[in-house]
Order: sequence, then C-alpha cells, then structure tokens
Amino acid sequence: MAAYDFTAPRLHVADDLRAGARLALDRAQANYLLNVLRRQPDDPVLLFNGRDGEWRAQLVPSGRKSADLVVAAQTRPQTARPDLHYLFAPLKTARLDYLAQKAVEMGAGTIRPVLTRHTQSERLNANRLRANMIEAAEQCGILAVPDLTEPVRLPAALAELAPGRLLVFCDEAAAVADPVAALSRAADRSDPPPLAVLVGPEGGFAPEEGAMIRARPNTVALSLGPRILRADTAMVAVLALVQAVLGDAR
Repeated sequence: MAAYDFTAPRLHVADDLRAGARLALDRAQANYLLNVLRRQPDDPVLLFNGRDGEWRAQLVPSGRKSADLVVAAQTRPQTARPDLHYLFAPLKTARLDYLAQKAVEMGAGTIRPVLTRHTQSERLNANRLRANMIEAAEQCGILAVPDLTEPVRLPAALAELAPGRLLVFCDEAAAVADPVAALSRAADRSDPPPLAVLVGPEGGFAPEEGAMIRARPNTVALSLGPRILRADTAMVAVLALVQAVLGDAR
C-alpha cells in the first residue's frame, strides 16, 4: 500500500515548499477546500510541486471566500518522475480528458501527442490537458505531474526516442498471443530498459506508418487480444500490462 495520507486533500502548487511558508490559494483552490470539501481552519492539506516532495500544511482562512496555507512539515521526500513515455494520437476532447487522467494514474512520466494520418484532431488545448493531468496527480498520490510535450509527427517522434528505449507498439495486426510472454521476451524483467508505449488513433495507423514503427530497432508489437479496443481503452490495457511485466507494478 502507498505510504501516504488518504484522508487529507492534495494540491499541486507552483510555489517553493519549506517549513513556515505561507501560500495564498487562488480562487478555485479556495472554493474547492472551503466550499466543496468544507475544510475547517487548521485542517491538514497535502502540497506538492514536483521539486520539494510532499508537505503537510494547515488551512488558514484570510477572508470570507479566501484562504492561505501555512506549510508545516515534509511528509515525503521528492522522488524521480517515472521514466515511462506514453505516445498517443490525440482524440476528441471528452475522451482526451479521460486519456490524460488515466495515463497519469497508470504511471506515465512523459505524455507525448503524436500526429498520424488518421489523427482525429491536430489541435490540442494544452492548458486543459495539463489541468486534467494535475487533477489526476493530486488524486493518485504521485509527487510530480508528468511532462507534456508539444505534438510532433510520427517520424519525428520515433527519431527522438533514444535507441535504448524499448518501444511497445499496440499493433492490431500482430498475432494474437500472450502479451505477457511477448513483453518478457522483449526485455530482461529483472533489469528492464527505459520504456515507451505507442497507441494509435481510432482507425489505426496507415500501412506505411505501421511499417515505419516495426522497422525501428528495439520495438515490440503487442496485440491486446481478439477485440478491437478504443484508443483510450487500449491505453489503460497496455499500460497495465507494461507496468505489471516491466514497470513499477512488478
């Protein structure tokens, strides 16, 4: 079980965190704590910024609709962001919200939009995407929000992957076989390499795109079974498999 407080709400902040610091909440954060959660003065709140670990703070109302937080003590030291890259073809807005949240919960450390021939939408609202990522990070107890990169075309995304990074490619054309065995054959489970996962758009990759991906060294094509999964469902399925076999859920 994760070693953190399940009862106190968590907030991601931009400020540096140190004992005695007083942080002013923005209007949305104050409304969330005071009106939605109905937190009382001196109730604990957990804070993280991706740099200084997690800290416990006390809520101090500063007005009828405003509040500050006074930082008390560190509860967990900072840990490294997971070295798992999630590459995906952007989806329509509502499903993109879900994808961003679940990718964070499933342990992606870098989230990278990749533009393909069948990508549904090449325009991304980065602020909305990041807001969903922050909300998921607050809920699932991690100490850093994943990196969100600018969208790139598929050839550039493949070229920018380090040669030593194992790319797990969700391939509907791959033979239906044991995905656990396929991952186990691709890397040493006792000392797995850095990982990347690539999930295509609705409609799949174009034939030349699939050939380009398969031609990359250190790539394993993975079938997710006999059913055709939606891209957001495939993301959850493949990240769960990768984390269980080669990642931090071993």
